[in-house]
Amino acid sequence: MDGIKGNRFAVFGRAGMDMFADPIGTKSEHAETFRADLGGSSANICAGLVKLGSQASLITSVSDDAVGRFCLNRLAHYGVDTSFIRVIGGEYRISLAVYESCVENFQNVIYRNGAVDFQVTEEDMDRVDYGRFSAAISAGTVFAAEPSRSATFRAFDNARAAGLPIIFDIDYRPYSWPSPEVAADVLSRAGEASDLIVGNDEEFGFMAGGIEKGFAKAQELARKPGRVVIYKMGEKGAITLADGQEYKTGIYAVDAIKPVGAGDSFMAGLLASIAAGHSLRDAVMRGSACASIVVSQPGCAPAMPTTAQLDAFLASHPGPTT
Repeated sequence: MDGIKGNRFAVFGRAGMDMFADPIGTKSEHAETFRADLGGSSANICAGLVKLGSQASLITSVSDDAVGRFCLNRLAHYGVDTSFIRVIGGEYRISLAVYESCVENFQNVIYRNGAVDFQVTEEDMDRVDYGRFSAAISAGTVFAAEPSRSATFRAFDNARAAGLPIIFDIDYRPYSWPSPEVAADVLSRAGEASDLIVGNDEEFGFMAGGIEKGFAKAQELARKPGRVVIYKMGEKGAITLADGQEYKTGIYAVDAIKPVGAGDSFMAGLLASIAAGHSLRDAVMRGSACASIVVSQPGCAPAMPTTAQLDAFLASHPGPTT
C-alpha cells in the first residue's frame, strides 16, 4: 500500500460527457433541459480523487472537437492533470452518456461509436513520466479494443518497472467488447497483473464463468501475497480479502436518485482514504460512504464529495449496515 500512500495517481481510461435530465425525477424522453458535465469512469475517479485531496493525471485520448474540449475543460475545472492526454482528429468521438436522476426504470443510453479512448497507443504510454506517480489505476473498459488493450498492458509493464502498484477496477461493460469470451480472458489477465482489484459480484462471476463462481475467483486472486481484492455486493456491502483474511463491511443507506457513479466514487474514496492514513477497513467504509453520497445526488463528477463533505456525511449519518 506504500505507493497508494504516495497519493499521486496515473489513471488509464476514458473521459466522456454526461448529459442528465433536469430536474430530478424527469425521464430522459420527457426532458426539456439536460445538464452536462464530465463523465467516463476513469475521469470520474480522477475528479473524485482530486476532490479528496489526491493528485490525479488522466492518460487517454480525446476528440479534436467541441465535446473533446469540453471534457478537457471540465477535467481542468476539477483539478485533474491533462498533460498526458492526446487530442485526435478525424471521426473518432468522445463517449456520451444520457441518463436521468431516477431509480425506477432507470435508463442510461451510451454512445460509443468510434470511441476515441480506444485509440491510445503504446507510444502514448511510453511518453508518460511514471516517476511523477506513486500508483497506477486502470478501469477495465480500456482493454475492450485495440490499440488501447495492448497499450494499457504496456502501461502496466512500465508502471511495474517504475515500482508503482497497479490498481484495477474490473468495470465490465458488455457493449464495449467483441465477445464475452474475449472479455473474460483479457480481464483475467489484467487482474493477474494487478495488486489491488475491485469489482462487483457479477464482474468476478463473469471472469470465473458464472456468478456462482465469482467469490471463489476473488479468493483465488487474493492468494497472491500482498494482493488486495475487494468483492462488492451492492446493498449487501463488500468483502475485503487481504493477507489471508476476509472481512465484510456494510453500506450507508441513503435515498438513491440514480444507480450510476457509485463504483467510481467508491474507488476514489478508498484510495484517497488509504493515502490519508486510514486502515484498509476504514478506507473501504469511507469508499462506501462516497458511493452513497454520489447516488443521492445528480451527476457523477459533480456529485463526488470533498473530504469535508465526506467527513460531515460520516458524522451525521447512521453507521453502516451489518
